[in-house]
Amino acid sequence: MITISQKLKTAPKQPGCYLFKNQAGKVIYIGKAKNLKNRVNWYFKKENQDAKTQKLVSEIKDVEFFVTDNELESLLLEAELIRKNQPKYNVELKNGVRYAYIKLTDEIYPRLLTVRIFKKKDKVFGPYTSGLARQEIIRLANRLFKLRINKRMSKKEKEKGRIRLSTAPWLEEVSQAEYQKRIEKVILLLKGQNNELIKKLESEMKKYIQDQNYELAKNRRDQIFALENIGTKQKISLRKNYDQDVINFIQQPNKIIIQLFNINKGVISGRKEFRLNTPLGRNQKENLTEFLKQYYYADEIPQEIILPLYLTERKLLAEYFSRLAGRKVTIAVPEKGDKLKLLDLLKKNLVVSLNLGDASLLELQNILKLPNFPAVIECFDVSNLGSTGVVGSMVYFRDGKPDKNNYRRFKIKTFIGQSDFDAMNEIIYRRYYRITKEKSQLPDLILVDGGKPQLSAARQALKKLGLELPIIALAKREEEIFTLGNKFPIKLPKTSSALKLIQKIRDEAHRFAVSYQRLLRSHGA
Repeated sequence: MITISQKLKTAPKQPGCYLFKNQAGKVIYIGKAKNLKNRVNWYFKKENQDAKTQKLVSEIKDVEFFVTDNELESLLLEAELIRKNQPKYNVELKNGVRYAYIKLTDEIYPRLLTVRIFKKKDKVFGPYTSGLARQEIIRLANRLFKLRINKRMSKKEKEKGRIRLSTAPWLEEVSQAEYQKRIEKVILLLKGQNNELIKKLESEMKKYIQDQNYELAKNRRDQIFALENIGTKQKISLRKNYDQDVINFIQQPNKIIIQLFNINKGVISGRKEFRLNTPLGRNQKENLTEFLKQYYYADEIPQEIILPLYLTERKLLAEYFSRLAGRKVTIAVPEKGDKLKLLDLLKKNLVVSLNLGDASLLELQNILKLPNFPAVIECFDVSNLGSTGVVGSMVYFRDGKPDKNNYRRFKIKTFIGQSDFDAMNEIIYRRYYRITKEKSQLPDLILVDGGKPQLSAARQALKKLGLELPIIALAKREEEIFTLGNKFPIKLPKTSSALKLIQKIRDEAHRFAVSYQRLLRSHGA
């Protein structure tokens, strides 16, 4: 029997997919690569193994390879293999919210129903985030096109085409062919293709007028008026003659939460939310790429996909989606205009739906370009009263609110004298040395009270521990924000909610440091 080490040595160097299996022979992870040999061997190098990768590698007992002609083919194959095998270590795509859809039943005389669970073969429209909007569209379709509402029909009723309606006349005999024409119009309505539907109705109205069938002509006129009325309510400023999806996300530790707007020719027709576990600790670009590959493999692909950031594989993904859709698909990353406003709107929806509290956290993430939503912020301050009274404090804020159970106090131990630089270096090192040792959760953002010297001290401490965490300093005098890698500080307007939040956190750290210093003095320390 060939061992896994032998398989790794003889692994192909071509593009393709690799499947890791456990002791029972079950596939636990699937990936793709330009060079299979290099990629698979990467997992078994200790310097590349974080805790999550170690766990995966410990379970790998076998590997299987699929060679493809090019990277695009490997992407298509990877999506199919993941769908079939559902490996536990791949990103798991889950709907955070199960929205309702409108289903057109597969009956001789179809009806409209609300469903949340459906089969792939079912004809559904949506999703509808608003129950009121969903009910209104069903009522409108039933009223305008006189659809059947009774659940059961006897054999005699089916033969005669005698159906029970929701509007007067309450009973009507209609042929299957005539009823099918009604259904074709309903489908246009549910797809949001109102302009096409109105043209169809106008054509019929003119014909009925010519035939002097004024009652049916009036019926078509009323239908047109109703459709034009709802059309003016639905339109948003982004008017296009093609379909779009707008996607944004919030990154949290080991998890990414994604929201998606479906836009049907300029009309927002639905919103979906997904939560993905990220077991291999990928960065946010890789997480978003994984979501897109899985989601669009099984769902309808629009002509344009709007994203908040540039992905490494953006061109390859556009080619992949175009192949799946059978037409050109573009991926846009807007920097201004209506599309950017839609991305911002989605981000605000995420903050609300996740109950993340203070919306200023979202503003802070955007200003600082943080990789993760700053749900957890730890802030440090140094307070001194003479050379022997130097202390440090750390306050812990979750979702913009103080969590006093996680506050920490520090007595300076490594030097005697007054040096805010050395004191900040010490307390940062001690805090994160313990966290890494205990394997506790790291913060999304570190805030230090002070300017460039304090920021530099904190960075040095983190560097000694081999950590790279988002860190900023807030200087009191001008209330400027100093960041790593930027020559000049960020100056926010006084009205900025993000500035007010970090001022509040900084002031709380200062209060906590001063109270500790007073406590020590009262005890003669």
